[in-house]
Amino acid sequence: MNHTMTEAAQFKDRTRVQWDEAAAGWDRHGPQIRAWLRGPTDAMLAMAGVGPGQNVLDVAAGAGDQTLDIAARVGAEGAVVASDISEGILMHALGNAVRAGHANVRTHPADAEDLGLPDATFDAAVCRLGLMFLPDPLAGLREIHRVLKPGARFCAMVFAGPDMNPCLRILMSTALRHAGLPPRDPFQPGGLVSLGKPGLMDDLMARAGFRNVATTRMEAPFLWPTTADYLTFNRESAGPILQILAPLDAAARAAAWDDMQAQLDAYQSAEGWVGPNTLLLTAGQK
Repeated sequence: MNHTMTEAAQFKDRTRVQWDEAAAGWDRHGPQIRAWLRGPTDAMLAMAGVGPGQNVLDVAAGAGDQTLDIAARVGAEGAVVASDISEGILMHALGNAVRAGHANVRTHPADAEDLGLPDATFDAAVCRLGLMFLPDPLAGLREIHRVLKPGARFCAMVFAGPDMNPCLRILMSTALRHAGLPPRDPFQPGGLVSLGKPGLMDDLMARAGFRNVATTRMEAPFLWPTTADYLTFNRESAGPILQILAPLDAAARAAAWDDMQAQLDAYQSAEGWVGPNTLLLTAGQK
């Protein structure tokens, strides 16, 4: 047990560092991320029942693109708490909220498995592309359930499985191969598509205490002018891939990115680069 706890703590430390380092890149690509996730984000907020005057928790908020949408929906009478394990990325979230004129946003650095927030505090909660990075997503879901008021709704957005996300599969498998690491079980906790197994999110949500649980699948293709543009985005902001390649020297890292580009060029056309991407939105009620 202690060994497992130590491994989890080390994983979280690495996650915190990788997102601190990727924070500026993720924020810099905010407009592209916003365009990519526009439809799914609107659906997520609707499924969580986010509305005027509410107190809403945004778990693993990142640079806060969706936090701004929540702040606008709840209005001046409402409030948003943006939490993330990375204080570095939350600085961008707060800066973006201030620049957008949202005085109803505050940040809360926290491990999603141990939020450090009072019971039954929030009217709604969301987690956009963060839950899959938790070593113990069930613990995270139980924490979110704990801080919600009775009847409040929660919606999580995660990546579907590797078969529906070939670009992510190429990035991860190629990075591991060049790093001299064995292939990973794609559903191993902490990975990009770890919660994409059909039925898994519904099961975890129910076990965490949520009722009326349902999952919706949405397509959200990556749209970039070229393969190189997509890879630039990943080189500057994709924390999990950067973490795998970090021990390599510059030449070895460049070779890995070149290999990824050669494979991902299959999605380049005269109209631009279109990478298939499928998301799962799972909602439930306390």
